[in-house]
Amino acid sequence: MSEKTMTTSSTSKSTNMSAKTFSGVGNLIKLLPTGTVFLFQFLIPIVTNTGHCTTFNKYLTAAFLLLCAFNCAFASFTDSYTGTDGDRHYALVTAKGLWPSPASESVDLSAYKLRFGDFVHAFFSLLVFAVLGLLDTNTVHCFYPEFEAGEKILLQVLPPVIGAVASTVFVVFPNNRHGIGYPISSDSNKTPT
Repeated sequence: MSEKTMTTSSTSKSTNMSAKTFSGVGNLIKLLPTGTVFLFQFLIPIVTNTGHCTTFNKYLTAAFLLLCAFNCAFASFTDSYTGTDGDRHYALVTAKGLWPSPASESVDLSAYKLRFGDFVHAFFSLLVFAVLGLLDTNTVHCFYPEFEAGEKILLQVLPPVIGAVASTVFVVFPNNRHGIGYPISSDSNKTPT
């Protein structure tokens, strides 16, 4: 086999593996609040100094990861409705319904009570973000650069596996909430089931 063929073959395998990894990560992103994921993808190269971290960058990156992780879990406990004023209102989900609830005279906010599925969604959103955030190239280079060389298989396999598990759980516990960071439906006054 010629050197050119071997180089082309290894480049092709590397491209194929990268495509599979990005595809798996792309499927995971659908399970997270879009604003948080966009903010993470936009700012992580800046806070990690594109993976060349100083001590300050490591603290900044850790704080940023925690903030994004908190937002992913918190968004599972929010919902929205269209008020009597015709505007969209976002509120926290509580055991009694939505709080605060301005302009809600015509909407039964007690139908938006906290459910077990909200905790399941919060946990798996947090898990999916942890995989996305901690296996991001810049984060890996910043916190554990030796990991990438030795554990390439794990970096390629873990995102699709976690995505498949989370997707299965989300099928068992469907989320009808349209909280902060998630797309809204056309009829937001329907009572969640």
